[in-house]
Amino acid sequence: MDHQHSCHHHAACIRLVPIFNHLEDGQMDEIAKSAKTMDLKKGEMLFHAGDEDDTLYIVNRGKIRVYRLSDTGKEQLVRFLNPGDFTGEWALFHPGEVHENYAEAVVNTSVCLIKQTDLQKHMVEHPQIALKIISEMSERLRDSEKQTMQVAIEKVESRIISFLADCVEKDAGESPIITLPMAKKDLASYLGTTPESISRKFTELEKRGLIEQLPRRQIKINDLDELLLYAD
Repeated sequence: MDHQHSCHHHAACIRLVPIFNHLEDGQMDEIAKSAKTMDLKKGEMLFHAGDEDDTLYIVNRGKIRVYRLSDTGKEQLVRFLNPGDFTGEWALFHPGEVHENYAEAVVNTSVCLIKQTDLQKHMVEHPQIALKIISEMSERLRDSEKQTMQVAIEKVESRIISFLADCVEKDAGESPIITLPMAKKDLASYLGTTPESISRKFTELEKRGLIEQLPRRQIKINDLDELLLYAD
């Protein structure tokens, strides 16, 4: 792992993040002064489960895969972090916590780090930062609860259709084309199934005329309402 300390680099990183980029330039520059940079090579770990959780990590470039391991050692994908995404926000409100997940660089990645104590000072000066972070935490909690419920209750087919529907942007029409945000093997991990099952279900949906698989992870949904009805 390489460490750099470029103020310009940190300022650019801070400007990527919705929890900061609503502030004035001078305020973001002030936050950038308390940031550090970590460069990870593909496959290197940002943190492990059990490590102290006392830092906010912001992806500046690259991609981070966050996942958990079950008691049996089975891996389940939690989320991907792309440039502008962050993790570690839980520790801001729960000092002394440890990470429950693992975070691994999918490609060569640059991450900005802000220590919990430094960020807490910034939140006192700019309370809107805390509100933005709480909003993001609420979204993630909702997504996590939905993921847990789907894996526990729904059939694989229903999980896939629900995921595809969530990828559709507002006002995209009844025959939208979506881009899967991850490879099918990662989608399988996220939905708690196998890559083989994912491929089989996609093929079945395509044979029924509900979707069309296009190059570059694109999926055309021929009729969104019909697809959702099929899930029921």
